[in-house]
Amino acid sequence: MEYEMTLLQAIILGIIQGLTEFLPVSSSGHLALGGYVFDIGNDMLFTLIVHIGTLIPVVVVFWEDVWALIRKPFQKMTYLLLVASLPIALTGLLFRDLVGSAFASLPALAAGFVVTGTILLISDRMKKTAKTTKDITYFDALCIGAAQAVAIFPGVSRSGSTITAALARGINRVDAAKFVFLMSIPAILGALLVETVDIVRDYNITMADINFAILTAGFLASMISGYFAVKFMMAAIKKAKLRYFAFYVLILAIAISVYIIAF
Repeated sequence: MEYEMTLLQAIILGIIQGLTEFLPVSSSGHLALGGYVFDIGNDMLFTLIVHIGTLIPVVVVFWEDVWALIRKPFQKMTYLLLVASLPIALTGLLFRDLVGSAFASLPALAAGFVVTGTILLISDRMKKTAKTTKDITYFDALCIGAAQAVAIFPGVSRSGSTITAALARGINRVDAAKFVFLMSIPAILGALLVETVDIVRDYNITMADINFAILTAGFLASMISGYFAVKFMMAAIKKAKLRYFAFYVLILAIAISVYIIAF
């Protein structure tokens, strides 16, 4: 496996992954866009490593909740997270080829950003709600999971769609954010599993093929930027300030559309 990216590109892509995995602007969309800008191929091993990097900040920030699940795995929250993870697992299995082709399409990417912008504008207009994590039902979890499944397409934000769905189900902003971030753990783990299977099946990688400097740079960049993104996102959700992200992705969609028309 030859590395087409430079060390600087690895750092930039790692930062993009870390920030956009948790900010409501679509990490998949930004990584796809980064690939276009840098004109580099899809490095599955690099993608795997930066996904591991983004998993760590969630575990660190929500360590008490994660530890509670580890100590007592057979509890309602565990079952809720499993139910919420079912839609994205089924969507990934049934529409994997379609999703893969969407990643290679700039029009699909622009459409995804429009969807995200619309979702975020709706989210900020929702009234304050009172349900806590203790009040979340399995139907709530399934609805939030369905929103997460839609975000498998590039340009559609996982955090944005799931938080909006949680708010629509009457869950208060703080607990909605907590549940959504806990949901990201099985989602990222699932992505890691799929990427690992693809690498083992499609690539014959030897130690000589691996550029550890590139992988380390991407890992550290995604982990550090991911930590700050989680903390920042928690504050933004509490203050209902997701509309600023909406303006950003809508402008991005317009810029991509202009590029498509011009070139």
